[in-house]
Amino acid sequence: MREVAIIVVSALVLSWVIKSFFVQAFFIPSSSMEDTLVEGDRILVSKMVPGVFDVHRGDVVVFKDPGTWLAGTPQPQRNAFQQGVTDVLTFVGLLPQDSGEHLVKRVIGVEGDHVTCCDSEGRVAVNGQSIDEPYIKPGSAPSLLEFDQTVPEGFLWVMGDNRAHSSDSRYNAGSPGGGFVPVDNVVGTAFVKVWPFDHLGWLRNPGETFEDVPAP
Repeated sequence: MREVAIIVVSALVLSWVIKSFFVQAFFIPSSSMEDTLVEGDRILVSKMVPGVFDVHRGDVVVFKDPGTWLAGTPQPQRNAFQQGVTDVLTFVGLLPQDSGEHLVKRVIGVEGDHVTCCDSEGRVAVNGQSIDEPYIKPGSAPSLLEFDQTVPEGFLWVMGDNRAHSSDSRYNAGSPGGGFVPVDNVVGTAFVKVWPFDHLGWLRNPGETFEDVPAP
């Protein structure tokens, strides 16, 4: 029994260390990132970004709500026992982090970038360079809302891939931060879909989309 207890405790500690410093699981609660991510997907997030590595344009990031972006979003109801079990398993990393206070979007602009929409072809531009975005949900326009913003130091401009159904930087100008996401709120970058199995696959940064964007 003592050996079993040591193994269990060691596994839980290792799981907690991995979750706290390296990789964490998250659940996708909405359609805002379709078709890249669909509701119900489970993803793994690298917590090496930001920190060891920088956030880049094109990264899919999970971040803590910078203000009131999730206001009014219904949350799952659990009794005390269910909530307690969920909290413990989430704490040690055996269940995906609850999405109640986190969002997932794609980084379009980093600090100093001038992001605008729309050009004569309806595209988003970054630092004057219009970009063709292959990850946008088919049939969805780059944006139905015009904007012209410069990203402050230490912040990001983020947008969902399902542009018609994403409450992102465009629609949160009245929230704390003016629609920008503090880099400090970023939990990490999504790098793989792990569930369901038919969605299994890597999430790669579409670097070619932003390769011609000049420095701010």
